[in-house]
Amino acid sequence: MADIDRKFGELQKDLLRFANLKVDYNDTADEIYSLREEKYKALTEEAEKKGPKERLKEIGIFFNAQSVIIEDYDEQLVRKLIERITVFADRLTIEFKSSDEIEVKQ
Repeated sequence: MADIDRKFGELQKDLLRFANLKVDYNDTADEIYSLREEKYKALTEEAEKKGPKERLKEIGIFFNAQSVIIEDYDEQLVRKLIERITVFADRLTIEFKSSDEIEVKQ
């Protein structure tokens, strides 16, 4: 990300210089546009990677903060937290309503 920001700053300076000299700056402007797209994609990917980890951490904090131990199946809790459980021959996939997913191997 730092490299993109550095390059972006350099290109902005070049763009101003070219505009002041009344030189064609279309290539520089196109490169700035491409860098903006690249930065947006990088920020989006970073947020997507961080998001599920944070949500799983929050779920863990929620369960650890409970004053009682869940010993029996609780239909209401399952419906509140879990979207779908898929059973495979060698694993379970649990999809939470928060869009997080965990896989339990048997």
